[in-house]
Amino acid sequence: MTEAHSMWRSAYGRSLGVRDEIICWSRMQAEAGQSLTVIVRRKELERRANGGLFMWGVGNAPPGAVLALARAEVPIPVYFSVMKSRPKAVDLAPVRTVAWRSYVDAQGVQRPLPACSVVTSRGDSASGSKRVHYALMCWSSTPLQLSLDGPPLFDHSAFCNVGGSGAPVGASQVTALLRRCRPSASEAADYAVNLRASLFGGYWVKLTDPVELDAVTTAKLSNAASLDLSEWRNLTSAMPKVDHEGGEGEAQRSLFW
Repeated sequence: MTEAHSMWRSAYGRSLGVRDEIICWSRMQAEAGQSLTVIVRRKELERRANGGLFMWGVGNAPPGAVLALARAEVPIPVYFSVMKSRPKAVDLAPVRTVAWRSYVDAQGVQRPLPACSVVTSRGDSASGSKRVHYALMCWSSTPLQLSLDGPPLFDHSAFCNVGGSGAPVGASQVTALLRRCRPSASEAADYAVNLRASLFGGYWVKLTDPVELDAVTTAKLSNAASLDLSEWRNLTSAMPKVDHEGGEGEAQRSLFW
């Protein structure tokens, strides 16, 4: 056990329980004009190109406990489940699509995304142009494959949110950091584990520096299922980049604002 992990247990053991099962759960669906099948294929190309690392975009900010968990390198699995609701029209056909070029790491430093990572989202929110997005930094040593036939069932009602009052998972929570608070009941399992990985690096990070993608680049990303690894590397190398002076980026006031 690392020194940071021991410090985390001392600081959070009373509130979380040192033996608690902590997981990250994210419900997934079509996004930024791409089907879920295409997104998973894209992420597999990214994982292979980056030696196991891939970034999965999510819309909501992380809870405060994520920073301590990432710094302490506490192992946390990620369970991805297909949403029960149909994707929204704005996700199937957004007016604008953007790619996010930077992320804020666990030390509060802004860095470029890994070379072969691409995170996209629709370019606009209800209040105007999107200026911030979030992503799970994930690791998998095995190929990513969307499992829809008989995957393990997942009883989300057996888990509570980490931090705060430990409330149950809310209906509007698409991505959440959870701890087990009761035994699972198979008859209460409403979801399946359709994809899995582990949190890595900064775990759940803020994304910055969005750039609007033109129609040609958006179409190429949507056709990722037909690309091989070499073609994926060529495509990502041609994506718009951001240059952080000095190589280390600039410190941010907060990971979560």
